[in-house]
Amino acid sequence: MHPRLLSVLQRAYRDLRPRAPMPAFRAEFFPFANINNTIRVRDGVVKVRVSDLLEGAPENVLYAIAHILIAKLYRKPIDAALARRYRRHCGRRELNAKAHLVRQLRGRKRIDSARGRVYDLEAIFDDLNTRFFYGLLARPRMTWSREPARHALGHYDPAHNAIVVSRAFDRPQAPRYAVEYIVYHEMLHLKHPVRLRGSRRCVHSREFQAEEKLFPQLEEAKRFLKTL
Repeated sequence: MHPRLLSVLQRAYRDLRPRAPMPAFRAEFFPFANINNTIRVRDGVVKVRVSDLLEGAPENVLYAIAHILIAKLYRKPIDAALARRYRRHCGRRELNAKAHLVRQLRGRKRIDSARGRVYDLEAIFDDLNTRFFYGLLARPRMTWSREPARHALGHYDPAHNAIVVSRAFDRPQAPRYAVEYIVYHEMLHLKHPVRLRGSRRCVHSREFQAEEKLFPQLEEAKRFLKTL
């Protein structure tokens, strides 16, 4: 139990639910692999875990976190100013650098294989690198996902320097241009990292979107992806 965190949670609870009985809280700073915060109710106890990366955060930031968690748990409106306060704190460069290091140290990335039954992701990356990036992008680790996920088609994980593509595309029915488009999209994340604009993260910048339009079979690929 962390006394400082408990005090902030109780204050946020009272502000959101002034007439409700105060529940029992169990609060701790937890070594997540990222800046995560969780809240749940078990056996009448409200259990809260806040990323240990936020342990040194100012009181007003901890209050914003407590407010957001309790509001979500009890389906109350989240104060926009408190949400902005939390985003601004998490957007600080030094905290992002620390979070990146923590993901590398604590996170686990299961790397299976770039060579699938139908497509070889490393060969696709190398081909796209030559065609669109003058061969200048350093190839990260390439892997098919463990499961054929259809909600996450592909992603670039900067902490582990890996591009992961859903195994749902490693089949003859998936056209090569669709796989190429997914890899190309993630390669653009390599070239155009996430930027911070104030308290907001810019994932797909104007430069990113302009280069994405250079993919010759963009519309065909998007149409195919919609069928999934």
